[in-house]
Amino acid sequence: MARKMKTMDGNNAAAHVAYAFTEVAGIYPITPSSPMADYVDQWSAQGLKNIFGTTVKVSEMQSEAGASGTVHGSLNAGALTTTFTASQGLLLMIPNMYKIAGELLPGVFHVSARCVASHALNIFGDHSDVYACRQTGFAMLAETNTQEVMDLAPVAHLAAIEGRVPFINFFDGFRTSHEIEKIAIWDYEDLKEMCDMDAVKAFRKRALNPEHPVMRGSHENGDIFFQHREACNKYYEAVPAIVEKYMGKINEKLGTDYQLFNYYGAEDAERVIIAMGSICDVAEEVIDYMNARGEKVGLVKVRLYRPFRADKLVAAIPATCKKIAVLDRTKEPGALGEPLFLDVIAALNAQGRTGMQVIGGRYGLGSKDTPPSSVFAVYEELAKDAPKAQFTLGINDDVTCLSLEEKPAPNTAAEGTIECKFWGLGGDGTVGANKNSIKIIGDYTQKYVQAYFQYDSKKTGGITISHLRFGDKPIKSPYYINQADFVACHNPSYILKGYKMVQDVKPGGVFLINCQWSAEDLDKHLNAETKQYIAKNNIQLYTVNAIDLAEQIGMGKRTNTILQAAFFALAKVM
Repeated sequence: MARKMKTMDGNNAAAHVAYAFTEVAGIYPITPSSPMADYVDQWSAQGLKNIFGTTVKVSEMQSEAGASGTVHGSLNAGALTTTFTASQGLLLMIPNMYKIAGELLPGVFHVSARCVASHALNIFGDHSDVYACRQTGFAMLAETNTQEVMDLAPVAHLAAIEGRVPFINFFDGFRTSHEIEKIAIWDYEDLKEMCDMDAVKAFRKRALNPEHPVMRGSHENGDIFFQHREACNKYYEAVPAIVEKYMGKINEKLGTDYQLFNYYGAEDAERVIIAMGSICDVAEEVIDYMNARGEKVGLVKVRLYRPFRADKLVAAIPATCKKIAVLDRTKEPGALGEPLFLDVIAALNAQGRTGMQVIGGRYGLGSKDTPPSSVFAVYEELAKDAPKAQFTLGINDDVTCLSLEEKPAPNTAAEGTIECKFWGLGGDGTVGANKNSIKIIGDYTQKYVQAYFQYDSKKTGGITISHLRFGDKPIKSPYYINQADFVACHNPSYILKGYKMVQDVKPGGVFLINCQWSAEDLDKHLNAETKQYIAKNNIQLYTVNAIDLAEQIGMGKRTNTILQAAFFALAKVM
């Protein structure tokens, strides 16, 4: 099946799928999920038809609690309903989620998983929000990257419609939700073909209607509540098989191999990581590198996290495996271990799979970067006779000494990938220009692309760092660039403040500074460390005065178009 290729981020991919299966969207915006609802609203206003031949009715409430109430009521009225949220927003929906699941209503929540504020607010990504919903009765489906969001989001909708269990469909906030990649997109006819229209009809028939009244949401005492609570068991037991069925349909159409748990790596691996979310792509890069050099390592990717099928997880682990590291993107203070770690231990126990050592680690809280060096550190730890039972990645824990030592790692990105980094000021147009640049490269050349934008939480006025990659091979590098072919400093004050920018340029790479300085000024402003690095590594240094040029041609402070042209010329894009 040939699919159209388009350059977009994870939120756009999720919205594209959600729109197809949605009749009503009850929304309230929260970063980083807001663009999903925004796309749905725009398409609805433009008259785009879903697979049922109608436009989506979008209802924006005054809080996430109101949005989830809308979802609950709308589902009870017989309309297929969706919402989009994250973090505290998702937590405000929890009371209604118990009701939606308890009443077996097929809603879908698309969640760009984000950190829940604890000792401080953090608006970036981890899994603390979705883990907080484990007890609600929602099924949970996880995706790794933008292409997977496009491919697998239909499973949440299709399985909810047939199985009557509502779904959280989640992916990493910012890292996947805002990461731009060139992906193959669904045609709505293909999505319609997979939808069980008889199950849709049965759902509509169950709608509350004054013409044929039924009682729902009544009050029960201790004599019967427990019995009724257990009555949902058979629906949950059926969900994994339904998910597998729709994954099978998708695999048939796309030639993919999506399973409840996917294994990647050496068939005879002795050391295995179990994880979910964007870290799986980083792990795959490291596995390819290590196995090519004679190591035996692997990864189990968790896709259906709830209901958790122990037998399917255990079947995905190679028989040769001796040691497992389970990675969780959250912290549950006081627990014996984080949620996925405890689930894995319970699954191995339930299946009688013994003789393996299982350790648990935390990583990536609040979007802390998880580069290949972190994954190398995990496999190195697993190789020890007595690895740490609990550990942290990517930080230096000098309080409880749980962190693993990380050494400089080789470049594991796909061969021939060009990596570029841009330092800008929030609001100066750098991010917007780079989004345009990557979409131009993605949509008008044969190249694969990836773009990620690192913001300061102050947004406008804060530092922005854009990470752009493009090349002839698929790119699976969801981490910051630190060995760039091209680095641009769009704000000269960063030079004066002594930020380490040029240190990220590869030997022989290009460093571009936007400034109004003469050669003498430049010599004065560059510190000795920067000059030494430029000289030692044969860095090509360029300056451009986009500030005065923009003034002259009537663009005011918008220097980004000029700098974009400079980038295209120097990075030899076209």
